[in-house]
This record gives sequence, C-alpha cells and structure tokens, in this order.
Amino acid sequence: MNYVERAVIMAAGLGNRMRPITYKTPKPLVSVNGVRMIDTVIQGLHHNGIKEIFVVVGYLKEQFKDLEREYEGLKLIENPYYDVCNNISSLYVAREHIENSIILDGDQIIYNDEILRPEFERSGYNAVWTDDETDEWLMTVRDGIVTGCSRCGGKHGWQLYSISRWSRADGKRLRKHLEEAFADESKRQLYWDDIAMFVYPEEYELGIMPMKKGDIIEVDSIEELIDIDKSYKGVLKNEVII
Repeated sequence: MNYVERAVIMAAGLGNRMRPITYKTPKPLVSVNGVRMIDTVIQGLHHNGIKEIFVVVGYLKEQFKDLEREYEGLKLIENPYYDVCNNISSLYVAREHIENSIILDGDQIIYNDEILRPEFERSGYNAVWTDDETDEWLMTVRDGIVTGCSRCGGKHGWQLYSISRWSRADGKRLRKHLEEAFADESKRQLYWDDIAMFVYPEEYELGIMPMKKGDIIEVDSIEELIDIDKSYKGVLKNEVII
C-alpha cells in the first residue's frame, strides 16, 4: 500500500473558455455558489490529512498569494512557461515534489472528500465508469490495470479525471520522463498526462480509483459555470461586470 504525503495543484492556466470572467480572475479562484473552486480542493486535501501542498501558478499569479496565509503548509511555485507551453510545464516546475503525491487541477469542485483519500495501491487516475458517449479521455481497464486510453473519448469505459496519485517509484520515473520530454521543445505542447499514458506507456502500470460522477465537477466553460451558479447568467449578455 502506498500513501500520499503531498499534493501538487495545477493553477497556472489562462482559463480561456471561462472568459470574460477570467480576464480579471484566474479560473481556480472563481467563486461558485460562494466558494472558490480551489478552496474545495485544498479543504478536501486537509480533511484527508494532506497538508503539504504546492500550488503551481502563472496567469495572474499575484492573486494566489493569500493562499499561503490562509492555509498552513501551502506554498506557491511559479511557472514562467505557462503562456508559451501546455500544462506539461506546470508539472515540470513542480517535479521535485511528485513522489508519493496526489496531483490535481485547481479549477474543479470537490463534493466528496473521500475521492482524495491518501491510501492507494497503484499509481493512476480517479475515474468514473460511463456507458454514455463522451469526448473526454476514456480508459480501458483490465484486471485493475489501464491497458489503453482514447483521447477522443467513446463509450463503455472509464472516464479519466484530473486527480492522480503517484508512488515513490513512479514519481521518480515520472520526474525523469518529464525532464526528458521538456528538454525536447517539440514536446512542450503536451499535456503532462501524456507522459505516462502515451509517451512512455511501457514504463508504467497504471490503475484507477473508481468514483461516482457526482463526487466532482470539472467546470470547463462559462456555460457549464452558469448551469451550476445562476448568478453568472448575465455574463454572456454583458449584463454583469466581473
């Protein structure tokens, strides 16, 4: 059995699909029904005893400074590449902290803290079984091991969510592969998840942590935000100034 000792929260992105709200507010700090999205992530980690937390920031980075005062044990890591590289750059700058870690996005809403529990048997991703058609990454799993993943989705598979755990050995391996990939400028537009899933798949035997669809919400667009929080309803009609 492995145990999460620390967390890395990815929070450097531009949040383009949440504009105009994200012109002035970084997406993880957007409030949904009165609570910032990143607070649900941090508080969920705390409820599971995970207090060593690294938040990778870039876009509007100064707005995250209060988090270090609000949450003991939380530290910010600046990603200077956030506006020229994909999110592989965010994990690259936090690569010293990915052994025995849980890696999450800061722009999601955690409704069930149990999905962040620190114990895990095998490195891998939280996932929800879906029979319905989806365009999200969809994994094939046999005997508890991920045997394939479709970037363009499908149906009857395990939908990948941006919560993953990495053992000490796999964290070391992932760090090495991140460094190799980031040294190649042609790979700097990859998602960091591509590393274990597609670039070096033979080097890992990933598993999954099953959960239910309602345990978490990933807010990907302004339309999805409005569905959850009706106070944003006027944004698209320029009726609200954020």
